[in-house]
Amino acid sequence: MSDEERVFQGLHGTLSIRRPAPRVVVIVFTGKDVGQFGDGPFQEMAPDVADAGGKVELFIDARSALSASLDVSGEWALWLGRHKQAFRHVSMLTGSRFIQLSASMVRKFAEMGELMRIFTDPAAFEGALASSIANAS
Repeated sequence: MSDEERVFQGLHGTLSIRRPAPRVVVIVFTGKDVGQFGDGPFQEMAPDVADAGGKVELFIDARSALSASLDVSGEWALWLGRHKQAFRHVSMLTGSRFIQLSASMVRKFAEMGELMRIFTDPAAFEGALASSIANAS
């Protein structure tokens, strides 16, 4: 396990994926996502959701995200729904009302229910992430 970061750079945004502890995956999304990352993030996380060694704790930091297209939100909803059995939880920090609504839509259409937590308070999100890292180590 390494904390090496994989970065997807687009014209209007950046998405990075890192693994600070075993079974803990952190995605940081900034700017706009109009599909410029393709299925790269899903391919990057394929080994995480395929590993039967335990459930993944996925943290998505979208506090600096401006927007995600409906197509992109739909792709995430489909992917999360297909792999929801692989997650202990999905925790997403939103920084705007638009991203919060997008996250709520993803949670509903992926049928994630309480498995997906939406945070609006950065301190609460960072505390949950720190706790998961500490418990995984």
